Amino acid sequence: MIPFPILGDISAEHFLANYWQKKPLLVRSAISDFKPPIEGDELAGLALESEVESRLIVGSDWHMTEGPLTEAQFASLPEKHWTLLVQAVDLWIPEVRALLDRFRFLPPWRIDDIMVSYAADDGGVGPHFDYYDVFLLQGSGRRKWQIGQTCDHHSALIDHPNLKILADFNVTDEWILDPGDMLYIPPRMAHWGTAIGACTTFSIGFRAPSATEMLDDLATELLSREPEPTFLADPPLTPQMANDNIDPAYIKQIRALLLETLNDETLLTEWFAQYMTQPKYPMLVDETGEKRTASVRHGATETGSQSTKHFENGLPI
Repeated sequence: MIPFPILGDISAEHFLANYWQKKPLLVRSAISDFKPPIEGDELAGLALESEVESRLIVGSDWHMTEGPLTEAQFASLPEKHWTLLVQAVDLWIPEVRALLDRFRFLPPWRIDDIMVSYAADDGGVGPHFDYYDVFLLQGSGRRKWQIGQTCDHHSALIDHPNLKILADFNVTDEWILDPGDMLYIPPRMAHWGTAIGACTTFSIGFRAPSATEMLDDLATELLSREPEPTFLADPPLTPQMANDNIDPAYIKQIRALLLETLNDETLLTEWFAQYMTQPKYPMLVDETGEKRTASVRHGATETGSQSTKHFENGLPI
């Protein structure tokens, strides 16, 4: 199998089979002679704008301020221990958006955005974990990355008003990344990045909605379509069921009723395409020019052909 350029000496097939959502991968010189398309001063300029989502994290206690930020706030920063995070820089800077072309071995509709961070020496956001996949591409400068344990919603967190920082962090691996190096982190794996001198990092993140989020959106879609309603019917009743306790037979009946709706494959595929291509910031589509597309391939028709429906910005076209 042919190595995929940004994955070093391994192929896309090997990466997807052995690393994707399983274990981290360090790729040295993922982009040779990488010239970061945006630097710290330009990133700070974006953080001044009200349309841009940004955060400033300062000190060893990780005090966080949400943007838009001001020039006075930047002027008052200490020499060390602070990080600027700017979301969705790919929507504002075409040269940053071009980095996504290097990840064509993954479905494009899975990509969420490219967050760019600028950190002063010793800057970072503390040990944490995410529920999504992320590629951490080193821009300018150097950053130390430490990898820890696999986490979940039971993992203990410190008492912090804004950030989910792990109370316990058990280091299993540690690397220093130079410009152009890249680290892949699968979901739920603890990690902690610390700047060695000033540096920038490009975080290519992937959408990972929760089941409750998807069910909420699907319910809204069902209500908008006004499908033929189905109603709860009693399971076979007995006199012994005439009490305040809900008999398990009712739960089985409810599950069957809900699964009947979810078994509509056409509805699910069309809804999912719309859901996964919704703009990150719907109110800013005109300013950013954001366009997310996906194709839904339905099953064979009576003639045996395949039909494909395209969705752009979450709307059927």
